[in-house]
Amino acid sequence: MQTWTALSLPDYKLASHGVQITSKPQIWDTETQIKTEITEKDIKLYVCGITPYDATHMGHAATYLTFDLLQRLLLIQGRKVSYVQNITDVDDPLLERAIRDKIDWRELATKEIDLFKDDMSALRVMPPQHYIGAVEAIPLVVKSIEKLMSRNAVYKIENDLYFDISSDPDFGSRSHLPLEQMIEIFSQRGGDPTLPGKRNKLDCLLWRAHREGEPSWDSPFGAGRPGWHIECTAIALEYLGSAVTIQGGGSDLIFPHHEMCAAQGEVMNDVSFAKYFVHTGMIGYQGEKMSKSKGNLVFVSKLREAGIDSMAIRLALLANHYRSDREWDDLLLQNATDRLERWRKGFAKPEGPEISETISRVVDALNNDLDTSKALSHIDAWVESAISDFDSDKNSKLANTGTLARFIDAVLGIAI
Repeated sequence: MQTWTALSLPDYKLASHGVQITSKPQIWDTETQIKTEITEKDIKLYVCGITPYDATHMGHAATYLTFDLLQRLLLIQGRKVSYVQNITDVDDPLLERAIRDKIDWRELATKEIDLFKDDMSALRVMPPQHYIGAVEAIPLVVKSIEKLMSRNAVYKIENDLYFDISSDPDFGSRSHLPLEQMIEIFSQRGGDPTLPGKRNKLDCLLWRAHREGEPSWDSPFGAGRPGWHIECTAIALEYLGSAVTIQGGGSDLIFPHHEMCAAQGEVMNDVSFAKYFVHTGMIGYQGEKMSKSKGNLVFVSKLREAGIDSMAIRLALLANHYRSDREWDDLLLQNATDRLERWRKGFAKPEGPEISETISRVVDALNNDLDTSKALSHIDAWVESAISDFDSDKNSKLANTGTLARFIDAVLGIAI
């Protein structure tokens, strides 16, 4: 599937600008429960994409901005990032919404994918190198299921195929949840723990045999369609090799989705599926998690239609730490709008206060588990100096404000 148009970004590398950074990029790893230094020079990043049955809300945007920020941070420090994202363009929620709205499921998926791409472009999110739909990945899914079969990790209930979690001795090690809680969450997020014939309540669906009125594709197992978890495992391993560096997504994917993906990948290849598991907090609205099932959504496209600057939306989502569960409200957006206006005022002159220390402080903050709140505060301080205290006629140490603006664009994705 074609991704959205690549951005024209400043080619900003810290080394080429003589900026000295003593800190190393660290990120919180869900599996080990500690901040861990990212040591790899070549990063294989896989982030779970949308199920396209509704528009992009703030929860989606916050997740993709987080991994956009991480990618930018690594790139300016000279790392290479190979980025893959999927789209679950056939799944129960999509089919159910299409029936409700009396629209063909393919038409609904196409419409929402196009809107998602527009939103990501407006928010200056860098596109993945590979943007893969579940439908186009069906041959990869079939190949992955066959490999799991060769490891005796698959069994049949009627004509459906299930993954046997007991084939992965490390199952549960990424999510750290007690069994009863796993079962409860599994039932809430597409699982079927009470289905008769299952070896384990948590065994997940790999291949759903054809049902009347549902789309299906031919396979060696009979007509059907992929389960949710095997889709991501198959895509990640096809495009990034036997293991990925970072598996990313919202914290609601820790279990069952990322646990299942990792278990399947490790059984297939006898190596850890991912080195780091990175998860973003949930965005709330009016006291509850923002979700399609609750209907309490604030959409990126609606804010844009209302004339809100997309850079203000981005700043609002970067204002708090990516791992924190947080609220979206009008005050957050207003504060971001005011901050953006202040920044643009500070960058209005071609010369301003010295910038190297500000750049170093911003990078140090981001190296510390993407501490955007502190990073933005360092830019605020420079801006206040530029507006209030700096007198270019009396100051011999001038800096080109455009250089700092290019840095902010490169690392934070904010076009001043």
